[in-house]
Amino acid sequence: MLDPYLPLVLLFALAGAFALFSVTAAPYVGPRRYNRAKLDSYECGIEPSPQPVVGAGRMPIAYYLTAMLFILFDIEMVFLYPFAVSADLLGLFGLVEIVLFIVVVGFAYIYVWRRGGLDWN
Repeated sequence: MLDPYLPLVLLFALAGAFALFSVTAAPYVGPRRYNRAKLDSYECGIEPSPQPVVGAGRMPIAYYLTAMLFILFDIEMVFLYPFAVSADLLGLFGLVEIVLFIVVVGFAYIYVWRRGGLDWN
């Protein structure tokens, strides 16, 4: 009765074994060249300021803004995929709904574009 699921269970077991093997073997196989920059907790390319973040200086938010915009427009694709799969079943109602969705997300895209959120300075 559960025979069709055996390849799937074996695939998950193989993936788990590979992940466990990779995590346990990495410290023994990988390079051991540590330096100050590698051990630093902030490796994005911007030097951290010695001033405290609260009240003293401005913290650059370009990375966070880019990540949020990526998530916003990536979620749009997640919502468009089910429509593409069942477009025939939804008919005219589905077409109108997806056009409204694309228009709303398009306005968000134009707003971000006009405000300079997509310019990397």
